[in-house]
Amino acid sequence: MPLLSDTMTEGKIIQWNKKVGDKVKSDDAIAEVETDKATMEVVGYEEGTLLYIGVKEGEAAKVNDIIAIVGKKGEDYKSILGEEVSKVSSDKAVSSKKENDRMPASAEKKPVATLPEGAKVIRMPLLSDTMTEGKIIQWNKKVGDAIKSDDAIAEVETDKATMEVVGYEEGTLLYVGVKAGEAAKVNDIIAIVGKKGTDVSAFIEAEKNKSSVTTAGHGEEKSIDSALEKSEIEPEPLEHSLDGSRIKASPLAKKLAADKGIDISKIQGSGDGGRIIKKDVDAYKPAAPIAEGIKAASPARPVQPFEQTGKEGFEDIPNTQMRKTIARRLGESKFTAPHFYLTMEINMDNAITSRAAINEISPVKISFNDIVIKACAMALRQHPAVNSSWMGDFIRINKHIHIGSAVAMPEGLIVPVIRFADQKSLSQIAAEAKALYDKARNKKLQPDEFTGNTFTISNLGMMDIEEFTAIINPPDSAILAVGRINEIVIKTKEGFGVANVMKVTLSCDHRSVDGAIGAAFLQTVKKFLENPVTMLI
Repeated sequence: MPLLSDTMTEGKIIQWNKKVGDKVKSDDAIAEVETDKATMEVVGYEEGTLLYIGVKEGEAAKVNDIIAIVGKKGEDYKSILGEEVSKVSSDKAVSSKKENDRMPASAEKKPVATLPEGAKVIRMPLLSDTMTEGKIIQWNKKVGDAIKSDDAIAEVETDKATMEVVGYEEGTLLYVGVKAGEAAKVNDIIAIVGKKGTDVSAFIEAEKNKSSVTTAGHGEEKSIDSALEKSEIEPEPLEHSLDGSRIKASPLAKKLAADKGIDISKIQGSGDGGRIIKKDVDAYKPAAPIAEGIKAASPARPVQPFEQTGKEGFEDIPNTQMRKTIARRLGESKFTAPHFYLTMEINMDNAITSRAAINEISPVKISFNDIVIKACAMALRQHPAVNSSWMGDFIRINKHIHIGSAVAMPEGLIVPVIRFADQKSLSQIAAEAKALYDKARNKKLQPDEFTGNTFTISNLGMMDIEEFTAIINPPDSAILAVGRINEIVIKTKEGFGVANVMKVTLSCDHRSVDGAIGAAFLQTVKKFLENPVTMLI
């Protein structure tokens, strides 16, 4: 698999133009490969018969992996593949040996601590999809108390809310592993329930010493998964209101309501699906009695409960080679290069007038983006420090000016490059840009047409975006984000008038470009755009 672009790490075989047994010439395109930038032809540069194809259509191969073998008809090629396989096997063997060498002697079988008969472990449950640990706010039971399977034994604060923990076990609370105010990881032991008087100290000590723990044949350790299964199979009993509808309430809420003598059917629940929880009981205030002779107001009509018709779902879309490279390259840029941003407003009245006049005689239509490309190229002549690249031990000042112009496609973003933009006329820039954009959309760009940029422009003005910040496109030191031309009211000598203003934001790599240098560059761009005739000098 050849390296078809400077950022390519792997290529996907779109189709094979030859099949095993076909004759191949040195200039034959044997396959079409999708890279991170475009779909390109792979030339084998070898003559003979295609003996072997190593990557099927639709599959990807790393750069320098074997994708095909060409040789004399009937020639044995398996020795080549054998060398490749033996190399991989050798690497795996070395890796396996290193793993074995790292394995400590203490990994041998250790004595097992057993859970006493009838004792059951209660672990910190997973109460939300992002929860990693829970903080015990309070214990509703203390060691020695009898516990029923639907008792809320504790209140736990998660990353989302404070929730009740139901043990789903019956017996006596023998051990509390986490004090109120302390936190425990999901699946850590927080309590043990069993027969009164059962000694669980040996089991607890073994857990603290991180020994292996299993339960005896007559013992039972309940994980939160089995507890959740039980709750799904055997839902908690629900009370009923006077009209026969079911009332959903937590065990703790039921107990509190009973202790306070409150009719739980009169409480409005705030939990999931209208479930009544502790705070609803605490906040409940009975309605004042209706005065004699005054007719009670008719009750408010209840809100129709929501009935779900759809279901949650998602679709996983495999990343294209282009999307993988965009993620890798821009991630490296954003988190490696210290970005700073400079925003400026530019009056585009003269640019609008000049463009209209130029388009009357130009052989191709000139766009505002073409004018911005020309202005930036001319400004880079005067500010070569912006036309640079950070190279680690040194800064490279580029003598040539190659402007990259970002193009959005369904698969991602690609940046065709207009080379020596400062030396070209507006008509030449417009014609070349149009040809490159068409190639990019048809995935026909060649490597020299999307590499070598020294400065980049990203324009979202045609999508009505007023301003934005762009991520620097390596190896550049800066990128210009261009917004739309917006008509605004301004104060003039005569009173008030209208002006067409465009906002641009320059993102700079502070390692190679300082704030004053970036600001001076933007002032020059502003001068050219506000008076385009100066670009002709």
